[in-house]
Amino acid sequence: MTTVFLVRHGRSSANTAGVLAGRTPGVHLDDVGVQQAVRAAGRLSDIRLSGIVASPLERTMQTATKILDGQSGRAEIVVDPRVIECDYGTWSGKRLSSLARRPLWKSIQNRPSSVRFPGDSGETLSGMQARACEAIQDWCRVFGPSARFAVVTHGDIIKSVLADALGMHLDMFQRIAVDPGSISVVQYSEGPPMVLRMNDSHSDLSEFARKGRRVSPVVGGGSGGSDAEEKSRRARK
Repeated sequence: MTTVFLVRHGRSSANTAGVLAGRTPGVHLDDVGVQQAVRAAGRLSDIRLSGIVASPLERTMQTATKILDGQSGRAEIVVDPRVIECDYGTWSGKRLSSLARRPLWKSIQNRPSSVRFPGDSGETLSGMQARACEAIQDWCRVFGPSARFAVVTHGDIIKSVLADALGMHLDMFQRIAVDPGSISVVQYSEGPPMVLRMNDSHSDLSEFARKGRRVSPVVGGGSGGSDAEEKSRRARK
């Protein structure tokens, strides 16, 4: 069971300006975004991460560096271009209020699987999801079945990975909210993935510091404890 912490970068200058940054260089965290990154790092500090996989953009690298600073183990930042932001083509750098008036906007909201962003470099959202999910699966194999690692990336990337983990069609991924600085947690095994946290900005994550912390699907929803915790409870009786 591999535990993946999907971390969205902290708030950026483009977020506050209402601009679709995409892969535009030079977009950094603002003061609030820095604090969000520090908070995310603190929430993960009790967890000995096997590694930190990051998008190469400045705002994600800033966030990943804060997380690394909070680690006492031997985790390193590994840049993986497969978790970079979607290539929004000619939409990159444009104001969201202007883009919302374009016909393609409705398709993005209602049928994102059909969308390719305009311009020679414009990416499809389905292609974005495929590369991101491939990266997650590859890193699960690299780090191993009992590993815990962070992936510091972008909102649409995390939404698409969560949709895949939930067994949702990509056309429904806009129903998922992922805020700056939030952490979502997914466990991967030979069976279906288990989504344990979504868009979580405040809860205590120290329970994931326990080695072997595992959640399995049960009829009725279970008691909220892991299999190992339940066995330990029975042994104490």
